[in-house]
Amino acid sequence: MAAVPEVTHTPIRVCIIDDDEKIRSALKEAFENCPELSLVGCATTVAEGFELLERTQPDIALIDLGLGPESGLTLIAHIHQHMPHCESLVFTVFGDEAHVITSIEAGATGYITKDTHISEIIKRLELMRQGGSPISPIIARQLLNRFRQNPMPGPQTGADKTQDSGLLSDREKEVLEMVSRGFMQSEIAEMMGVSTNTISTYVKRMYKKLAVNSRIGAINKARELGLISQQNKPQ
Repeated sequence: MAAVPEVTHTPIRVCIIDDDEKIRSALKEAFENCPELSLVGCATTVAEGFELLERTQPDIALIDLGLGPESGLTLIAHIHQHMPHCESLVFTVFGDEAHVITSIEAGATGYITKDTHISEIIKRLELMRQGGSPISPIIARQLLNRFRQNPMPGPQTGADKTQDSGLLSDREKEVLEMVSRGFMQSEIAEMMGVSTNTISTYVKRMYKKLAVNSRIGAINKARELGLISQQNKPQ
């Protein structure tokens, strides 16, 4: 009999807040059989969700947006404002831009739709542990198109900033804007339809052009020069 592989790190403590019994049961069964995860509890309403979050203090909360007559956005905002150790991953049937943007603005770290396979959900939870912001491919494409169609202008005052506006290529600025929003290089590559190596090359070029050697350094320098948005400043 093959030995069960040992977990080399502390399991991710996850809670599920969803009012769909079938989906909740399927997730519960899968999570309980995954050594990388520790399911700390389930809730079906916003009120139960608040109690569960307070009692269990999870690492990640998997939250449905539609919880009966109430919205999971209330829980997401609470986590963002009062539980810095916890992250929220939206798990919903809603795939439209309005719900995505509202969720991210409320503080959601990731957004996946309910047609996502359970094995992929587990991978996305593990990605969050590593600092990623998992987003379903179709959602990521919508966000990328939004950024392209409605670029968020940075301050471009003064002759020096006007001159610096051409320092980075449009593609490099697009990558840096997404980096500044917390996306990992692998996620950016998926959204842009290129390889991770290509994104890595863009990042190296940006570092060289901006004379920096870190992500935060690049973001701060680019904001000083008015190359990207002033929003979502790095912590």
